[in-house]
Amino acid sequence: MSGDPTPSDVVLVLSCPDRRGIVATVSALLFEHGANIEESQQFDDVRTDQFFMRIRFSVLPEGPSLEGWRELFAPVAASYGMDWTMRGAATPLRTLLMVSRFGHCLNDLLFRWRSGQLAMDIPAVVSNHRDLEPLVASYGIPFVHLPVTAATKAEAEAALRELVVAHDVELVVLARYMQVLSDDLSRELSGRVINIHHSFLPSFKGAKPYHQAFARGVKLVGATAHYVTADLDEGPIIEQDVVRVDHRMAADDLVRAGEEVESRVLSRAVRWACESRVILNGDRTVVFS
Repeated sequence: MSGDPTPSDVVLVLSCPDRRGIVATVSALLFEHGANIEESQQFDDVRTDQFFMRIRFSVLPEGPSLEGWRELFAPVAASYGMDWTMRGAATPLRTLLMVSRFGHCLNDLLFRWRSGQLAMDIPAVVSNHRDLEPLVASYGIPFVHLPVTAATKAEAEAALRELVVAHDVELVVLARYMQVLSDDLSRELSGRVINIHHSFLPSFKGAKPYHQAFARGVKLVGATAHYVTADLDEGPIIEQDVVRVDHRMAADDLVRAGEEVESRVLSRAVRWACESRVILNGDRTVVFS
């Protein structure tokens, strides 16, 4: 089969109603066409009777192209009622980053991207403020300023939609973007937008949550990376982490600890998404980390 060039490694991710023979059928197809399974992970959710699988396999240069592999797999997927994707393992994910005025998560993602730790292409960074434009420029990435007010929110989101389409964006990362996406946009980009927030929600809402937490004498500072849904900060969780704090730490120390754990959690969630390791499972996720 001809088509686009064949990558050396391919990642197949699938989910479907659980039944006998799925692993055997998929493995047999790969074997018959010269592929070698390099990594395989699977999970059977007894709650929902759904089966999830991620396989990374190497292919022969003279074998089917990537599109050819998709054509070969399509009948199997149809017979089992699978939701599935297949992409080159080294193919970067087209990722749009969004930020407001806090730059710790953005800076961490950009550094990891430049150092080769995150397999993503970044066509642009979008912000409703210009504070971080010099940082973005230092990485040679286009900066798009989309100011947002109550009066201009619809216009700004229309411009964002245009950017997503124009740049073939596969993933949007809200790296401390302090604007709530509309319900319509959240639904349109369902499963494609990752957000980060402090894990004090809903206990410490509003301004300065870390200062509120300091006043209550918390012993843990945490962060949660999740997919965005129309329900604010209640989308499927991808990753969480915490750090311990104690009585010696001032409010500014909590802020720094919070920023560090937010950056760490978001970078892990983005890396797993870029490597096709995250599969939506209703209001939860399956993460083959």
